[in-house]
Amino acid sequence: MIFKTVSVIGLGYIGLPTAAILASRGVNVIGVDVNESAVDTINQGNIHIVEPDLDIIVRAAVQTDQLKATTIPEAADAFMIAVPTPFKENHQPDLSYIEAAAKAIAPVLEKGNLVVLESTSPVGATEKLATWLADARPDLSFPIDGTEHADISIAYCPERVLPGYVLQELVSNDRVVGGLSNECAQKAVSLYEIFVKGVCHITNARTAEMAKLTENSFRDVNIAFANELSLICDTLKINVWELIKLSNRHPRVNILNPGPGVGGHCIAVDPWFIVSSDPENAKIIRTAREVNDGKPSYVIDCVKKAADRFKAPIIACLGLSFKADIDDLRESPAVAIVETLVEEKVGELLVVEPNVEHLPKSLDGKVKKVDLNVVLKKADIMLLLVDHKEFKSMDKLQFNGKVVIDTRGIWE
Repeated sequence: MIFKTVSVIGLGYIGLPTAAILASRGVNVIGVDVNESAVDTINQGNIHIVEPDLDIIVRAAVQTDQLKATTIPEAADAFMIAVPTPFKENHQPDLSYIEAAAKAIAPVLEKGNLVVLESTSPVGATEKLATWLADARPDLSFPIDGTEHADISIAYCPERVLPGYVLQELVSNDRVVGGLSNECAQKAVSLYEIFVKGVCHITNARTAEMAKLTENSFRDVNIAFANELSLICDTLKINVWELIKLSNRHPRVNILNPGPGVGGHCIAVDPWFIVSSDPENAKIIRTAREVNDGKPSYVIDCVKKAADRFKAPIIACLGLSFKADIDDLRESPAVAIVETLVEEKVGELLVVEPNVEHLPKSLDGKVKKVDLNVVLKKADIMLLLVDHKEFKSMDKLQFNGKVVIDTRGIWE
């Protein structure tokens, strides 16, 4: 199947790089987003997120008219949906963004189109997408219940990329492609083969959905083990970083490093999708989530104890993003920790975050965003929350006289 025009719904951390890569391969790409500011920024050849080299590809694609952004979907040969999938109360999946995307593209669907859901989703979400589209377009046939030869093909293909390396991994990584029928899967593979050099592995939609959730739940469970070890080691007065290094000398042991919690839109969210699907059996996955969700509270208690040593403590909070050297604050434990320190009035808070120009709304006006030189002069407590390269290169002699709480183990 030839795809002359592809529409990407959702121009965030996955949608925009995907749109740019497709455009760089000569495909006409229509990017759709509800954020008018993001749309305007992209149409000017600029980007609204931080990702190495993405600005260069977007600028070239816009200048050659291969990529344009809009708030209203237009006709295309294929539609790739990359919208958020957060959770609601009690960690129940929120599919409202996917449903809204389905209703938005339904009026412009034409016989022979392909619709691919890329958003990380609970098992069964692709089937719901097909139902929403079928309800909106009764004049077209959809592959519901495995129907072959439908007017519209529908598949699921989750991204598997690392922030900071998105452009490389979109091309090099293998993809799992799950179709609502074999024909749907084959059409989706022909789309991804335009830019993917890795292998496209075909399966059904439910297995593809579960594969993405399983990958991130596996990582979450392993991080929870490390975080639980860090709590035990603090109780037993053992250096957890040394312990892990020594334990990892075993040829079949590879323990991860602990941190202040787990953030991002994937690892901190995806395991709950499995738990919500089968709460009775998802015992280890739930416990891992609870351990990782509880780690920020432990860090906050450590800061409070340190702050009690000072009459008017000044606390430097180093890093806000959910991982090193990116600007993504989604589900960030660092942000949650700083928010709680503000609410509980633990002390004067100075934030250093070299990858973010503006503080999130929850912190704006409540803390001061400063550079490293300021906190080295003023802070009583150095709270390392994210292992940014700027912090790794710091000389520990600069911390003389300060209380240091290193949640990442870069200064040990």
